[in-house]
Amino acid sequence: MVALNRRCWGSYWIIYHQGSRLDVITEEVLSGDEEHGEEVKEEEVNRDLPTKEAFVVVSERTETRELSSTSQRFSTDTNDSLRFEAYVPSSDEEGTPSPDSSVDEHDDVFEEHKESENKVNNIRTKLEEKVVEMENFAGHLEEIFLTVEENFGRQEQHLEQHCNDVLQTLSHRHDDRAAALAEEKKRKLEALYTQLLGCGRTLDASKDLIETAQELYRTEDKRLFLQAVMPTMKRIEEFAKEKPDLTLVTSLEFDMPLADLSDVKTMMDSINIVPAPSAPVINPQVSNSATRTSLRVCWSLFSDDSVEYYELYYRPVLEDTPAADSTKGPDVSNVKVKETHCSVGELLPNVQYEFWVTATNTTGISPASEKAVYVTVPSPPVIRQRECSSCPEAALIRWESGNTNPVDSYTVELSETGTDGQSGVTESIVAVPTCESLIQLQSGRQYLIYVRAVNIGGPSDRSEAFTVSTTGTIFHLLQDTAHPCLSISEDGFSMFYGDEELPLSAMTFDDNTFARCVAVLGDLIPVRGRHYWEVELDEDTEYRIGVAYEDTQRNSYLGGTNTSWCMRHVLTPSRHKYEFLHSGWSPDIRITVNPVRIGLSLNYERGILSFFNVELEQHLHTFYCSFLHYVHPCFALDNPGALTVHNGVAAPEYVHLV
Repeated sequence: MVALNRRCWGSYWIIYHQGSRLDVITEEVLSGDEEHGEEVKEEEVNRDLPTKEAFVVVSERTETRELSSTSQRFSTDTNDSLRFEAYVPSSDEEGTPSPDSSVDEHDDVFEEHKESENKVNNIRTKLEEKVVEMENFAGHLEEIFLTVEENFGRQEQHLEQHCNDVLQTLSHRHDDRAAALAEEKKRKLEALYTQLLGCGRTLDASKDLIETAQELYRTEDKRLFLQAVMPTMKRIEEFAKEKPDLTLVTSLEFDMPLADLSDVKTMMDSINIVPAPSAPVINPQVSNSATRTSLRVCWSLFSDDSVEYYELYYRPVLEDTPAADSTKGPDVSNVKVKETHCSVGELLPNVQYEFWVTATNTTGISPASEKAVYVTVPSPPVIRQRECSSCPEAALIRWESGNTNPVDSYTVELSETGTDGQSGVTESIVAVPTCESLIQLQSGRQYLIYVRAVNIGGPSDRSEAFTVSTTGTIFHLLQDTAHPCLSISEDGFSMFYGDEELPLSAMTFDDNTFARCVAVLGDLIPVRGRHYWEVELDEDTEYRIGVAYEDTQRNSYLGGTNTSWCMRHVLTPSRHKYEFLHSGWSPDIRITVNPVRIGLSLNYERGILSFFNVELEQHLHTFYCSFLHYVHPCFALDNPGALTVHNGVAAPEYVHLV
């Protein structure tokens, strides 16, 4: 049932859903004292209506539901436009509506409200997508804006430089011309001065002759007159023969040659010519700039050149093709961009690519930049589950890179099963240099382990999850240590010794294979603390089980040297004989009930190795020693049979009593 509230306002009853939008407005026709009491308000409400009879408000997109013969109603919708029509009650509407129809009507209103909510949610989702698209487009426009602004700044600097060059050239021409005019002026003045000195000397000579002639004319001594007159006359005749040059030795006009401004004109014309850009400088790869299939490459242009676009060239680097050899190797791909960066996709994971870039404008193409080598993110590592081991307090995880190119390091991520953390990761171990990691854990938990490979491009995707349980010690049998007569199961927990003896020529031995004892080692247990596992065998199987150092001799029997400790079962004609061997020596111990499931408890701190009959919860024997190194579980079959290791089980309570 939909909860409704009603509120009276004037001559209107407002009916609306609790907690939702306004849905129904009903106008009731009042009579008697009620109509008189509400006369003023009804006048205000109905003053714009042509009559006082009931009206129905109808939506253009939704149908109007009728309330009764004396009321009007409408369903609001923000996108609907409303129109008013005179209400004509139908024959079906006469009488009071039944309660069931009112309930159905309210349910319909609720359903319409739900549909409207769904439509609004869909529209909001589409709007959010549009907002993201617009933000991306705005970011692209911002990059273009920055590029245009950068190019404008470079062009402005280019014009300013050209203007300075032209002004400097004109200034040099002016200085040269002024110096030439000053030199010409000096020559003219010197010539005129020389000519002026000659005129002065001529005037002095004529003046001297005139004065001499006047003195001779005034003399009264005839004898002196006759003696001096002839030389004077001769001087006058000689002076008269000399014709003075009265023309100017230099022109009063200065030479005005036309200035050769062809170079200036060339410079002015070159203002409209943009020079070809210089070679860009490609940047070295930065951290976390790649994915498995893409790389982000950046470069810069240190000059003030104007660039219309860049062309980025790239190709993978093959191991047998030097990076500097451009005549061989795979095909070259290229892409055109406007910005000084580019994200290149559809690449191979953990592959090196060499990149170089050129810049282009209207004048031409720049020289190519120096080549730079980038590398994509590595492929996820592959955890080698058969080589992983764990115990209640730690786990040794081994993996293989799975990449041809070396990686910088590895990251191990672990999370508890069922925990809700960010990405499910509760701890990360970073900068692991090798393909194995010893991880400290909490006992009694179950973890999911992932490994990532990391190079300069970034971390790889997660490896496949590996589940580790810390309820007990888990290890596998090492195939590379097994005697050739042994067969190891696929899960690494069982070993078989067949009835058929292989000829010695058919056996293959190496330095790590047991040659004398039909034995095999389990994974190393490299964590201090208590460890427990169980071994299941047939009652008639002769065996040796225990622990041994990694360097135990492969051509000796388990328990025969001081590097191994083991329990041995031997069948004799009279009984089952059990020995607990170390350095070939065993205490005299008799076991009356033959164990078929044996528990082994190793405690590094206390230096003990204990054996138990699991079915009887019986303690069999304990070695007390100080382990100098970490040990391997070891197993041997002295006659054909089978042996199964049960690990990952919690140590029983009776084990802790020893």
